[in-house]
Amino acid sequence: MTEPGRSSNPGMNTAMETIETDAAAHTSEIDAEPVYTIATGHEGSVSDQLRATAQRIRGGEMGMLPALAGLLVLAILFSLLNEFFLTKGNLANLMTQSAELMMLAIALTFVIILTEIDLSAGVTGGVGMSVFIILINDKHWNWLLALVVALLTGAVIGTFIGFFVAKIGIPSFVITLGLFLGFQGVLLIMLGDAGAYSVQTPGVVAIMNKSMPPWAGWLMLVIIVAVALGTGMYDRAQRRRAQMPVRPMSLLVAKVVAYAVIGGLLVFLLNQDRSPRTAVKIAGVPIVVPIALFILWAGTMMLDRTRFGMHVYAVGGNPEGARRAGINVLRVRITAFILCSTLAVVSALFTISRTGVVQSSTGRDIVLSGVGAAVVGGVSLFGGRGRLAQAAVGALLIAMITNGLGLLGYSAGFTFVVTGAVLILAATIDALSRRRAGSTSLSRN
Repeated sequence: MTEPGRSSNPGMNTAMETIETDAAAHTSEIDAEPVYTIATGHEGSVSDQLRATAQRIRGGEMGMLPALAGLLVLAILFSLLNEFFLTKGNLANLMTQSAELMMLAIALTFVIILTEIDLSAGVTGGVGMSVFIILINDKHWNWLLALVVALLTGAVIGTFIGFFVAKIGIPSFVITLGLFLGFQGVLLIMLGDAGAYSVQTPGVVAIMNKSMPPWAGWLMLVIIVAVALGTGMYDRAQRRRAQMPVRPMSLLVAKVVAYAVIGGLLVFLLNQDRSPRTAVKIAGVPIVVPIALFILWAGTMMLDRTRFGMHVYAVGGNPEGARRAGINVLRVRITAFILCSTLAVVSALFTISRTGVVQSSTGRDIVLSGVGAAVVGGVSLFGGRGRLAQAAVGALLIAMITNGLGLLGYSAGFTFVVTGAVLILAATIDALSRRRAGSTSLSRN
């Protein structure tokens, strides 16, 4: 639950900003701040909201807007250059192709917000999946129980990393680079001379290769719309109970309608038969989609609506200020690494479901793409700012580049060049927006 007086956009908060929220509300009148400055993003009319958004953009706080603009431009460009890009079959492929990268980018966002990095996240997922497949193939465990053990393996690795970073003081780059190298040897030892295990568990294979029944896709959409509406109404009730201003109801209605329309269109298209005429019918939303959306929603709720989430942004924005405010910085850092490593195992689960094999190279080549996806989406490498949704959008953007250029017949080398250029552009925008925000703040003072 969002606490009264807290910002609904914690990615823009620091510890000192959180402490001084109420004071700033009163001093804004004394300092003659513009009436449309909306600290929490909740109060004000529709025009107030639009002016406040424009003001934040002018101040350099663009969030995921560049990534969304990139998605729109690329979608139009690739659809004009290739007639198959916006077909229902390719839309399903795009969703599955982006799933593992999206999950790893979400995982890395927890530590990037803290200005940390986890270069071992990919191979940590590989270790977790090695434990998983050995328990299934050699020990004949139930795959769900084996998955729990694999996730716990990720959590233990995250605890180890967090301890050395937060308690011992080793830079996260150093400790995770060491684990990145060392875990590759662990994978070779665990998987033996063959260096690979085949994945034959139907439930695991289905995650990335099967689709839900058409009715399940519509049910998923109903749940998403209901949760969005229920959450919005709950927030309004809580703020009114605390005698705080609320956003106009029209904004909530517009958001819910947008979810319903866009989601309904996607579900409708994916429920159409997208198989070759001679093959078995393939229709429905890919199974991986609701799994990824649920994890994205749960992580967003954690960062936006819990004390832990508020502390993550506070530590990332101003560690010393957070410590002086009474936040347990050590615990926050360790927990963030635990979440990162655990979700990295989920990303690796998606990988082995798609490839059908656990091998010594599992997770080795994806971690830098995960960092890139988060940054491209708008997560700041300077810490204290970023949302899980931004990481998801960034992953979708990178997957769209790979998918679209592949359809156009470009080589993998050219795709890497374009992706790297996009990452450099995103990092430049982030740095310039930080500088612009700082200069704007100084000019006001």
